[in-house]
Amino acid sequence: MFNFDPDVEVYLYKEPVDFRKQINGLALMVQELMGINPMSSAVFVFTNRRATSIKVLWWHRNGFCLFHKRLEKHRFVWPFDHDGEVLQLNGELLSYLLAGLDIFRIPPHQQLIYGAVG
Repeated sequence: MFNFDPDVEVYLYKEPVDFRKQINGLALMVQELMGINPMSSAVFVFTNRRATSIKVLWWHRNGFCLFHKRLEKHRFVWPFDHDGEVLQLNGELLSYLLAGLDIFRIPPHQQLIYGAVG
């Protein structure tokens, strides 16, 4: 299993992307369309029109890395219908997305805040 640091910033580009684009084309999209420095410590995620493939782009110390996952039978749950072009997630949610979970329907446990023990 390929896991990202749970605290890493993840930006999901919600519109489908032409998957003939490779590192240079995707990095240019990050810079021009998303308005984010592609050489930051963030991770950028793209899908194709059918949501059967995901490409993950990130800068690692001295060069870009490109991870491509293609599903043979199913589709990724992708937020095509949500507002805006970019959705910000964390590394934990990205790992869930890559595992095939619907991250938009999983409610987290309620956060509890106590003033004292006992």
